[in-house]
Formats: sequence, C-alpha cells, structure tokens
Amino acid sequence: MTVSKNINNPVGQGGGQRKKQSRAERANNGPYRNLDRQGAADQKAELVRKMREKAAAAAEAAKQSDDDSAQS
Repeated sequence: MTVSKNINNPVGQGGGQRKKQSRAERANNGPYRNLDRQGAADQKAELVRKMREKAAAAAEAAKQSDDDSAQS
C-alpha cells in the first residue's frame, strides 16, 4: 500500500474525504486549548505565589539577622 507524504492527499488511508475544519481548528485553536491555557495560567499563578512567599521569608530572615547583628 502506498503511503502518502502529503496530509492533503491521504492515499491508502481509507475513510474518504477529510473532515472540514474551521479556521480556528486549523490554527491549533480547538475546543481544549482554552482549558489548557487556563491550566497553564493556574500553574503560573501558583508558582509566582510560592516564589513571593520564599522571597518574603528570605527578606524576613535577612532583616532578623541584621537586627541581631546590630544588637550585639
């Protein structure tokens, strides 16, 4: 069986014509993309929150050590 190298010419693939895709689907903008983007935004927000907490803790520790060295 012949294998096609062109996606628009599915030789030997069976099944007849290809599904008509909307412009958004052709641009990889299908129905699940918004969910993927929302999940990525949630992960980023969580990462930023954790980084800010670490930075605040480090700043607090530095302030604490400055206070200790100033008192001695």
